[in-house]
Amino acid sequence: MTKITIAVIGGGLMGAGIAQVFAAAGHKAAVHEPFDAVRETLIERIRAGLVQVGDNPALADNVSATADLAEAVREAAFITEAAPEKLELKRSIFAKLIELAPADAILASNSSVMPIGSIAAGLPSAERIVGTHWWNPAVLIPLVEVIQGAETSDATVAATMDLLASVGKKPAHVKKDVAGFVANRLQHALWREAIAMVADGICDAKTVDDCVKNSFGLRLPVLGPLENADLVGIELTRDIHRTIIPELNRDSTPSPLLDTMIAAGKLGFKSGEGFQRWSEADQAALRQRLVDHLVAARQAAGE
Repeated sequence: MTKITIAVIGGGLMGAGIAQVFAAAGHKAAVHEPFDAVRETLIERIRAGLVQVGDNPALADNVSATADLAEAVREAAFITEAAPEKLELKRSIFAKLIELAPADAILASNSSVMPIGSIAAGLPSAERIVGTHWWNPAVLIPLVEVIQGAETSDATVAATMDLLASVGKKPAHVKKDVAGFVANRLQHALWREAIAMVADGICDAKTVDDCVKNSFGLRLPVLGPLENADLVGIELTRDIHRTIIPELNRDSTPSPLLDTMIAAGKLGFKSGEGFQRWSEADQAALRQRLVDHLVAARQAAGE
């Protein structure tokens, strides 16, 4: 694909990762970051990220950082917003992008759960506004969900998916603009049941995680849930569901257990305890195991 200028709005964890992906593929990536401390460390963070995954650190030279939004987007053909998950903030950014960016630039949002229609509502140029949900870490997770809003054009979706595929991603077209898209709806359905089992005293948190990691979790890279249904048979799937579906958690709000934990200061890694206790060494070890696993998967895929 012809090399183009990419603009990334936000230089935090996700923005830096997205910029790194495009830079590693040879595109120029201009990052807009208003906070000095974040902006001043951006290039070195990307350089370290390139080293971590075995890419040439000199590719960080493809990235520039600026506090000037107009400068970042002036020549961009594809712009992705990676700002915090606050609807009005995202809407204000998109309003500025429509004013400042080239009239034919694709405008993408990296929201994790917000429907792209809620961001684009009432804004002009909605046909070129699209959702692109990257997963953390952006450099190592292949999936990027491409969400088509009610007014997003087919051409915008096709161009976005082609661009993402050209930089080594696995774009997935989400045809209906719903909260959480596809993968997060699946992930949080699992989380809801996992938390409910702990709250109901069926087992402790470590047992839940061990059960996932040592059973169907091992199959998931090869066998998706609907492939599994086909493998075991649709009739057996229906028979199993007759027993288990009525027993699954149906809460429509977050579990009260989460409120109890938050009130007790059990906030996860940031406090050293959540569902389990986490020393700084434990946290570092888990983060490193995750990176090692994802790097190995990337290498095995030949990327």
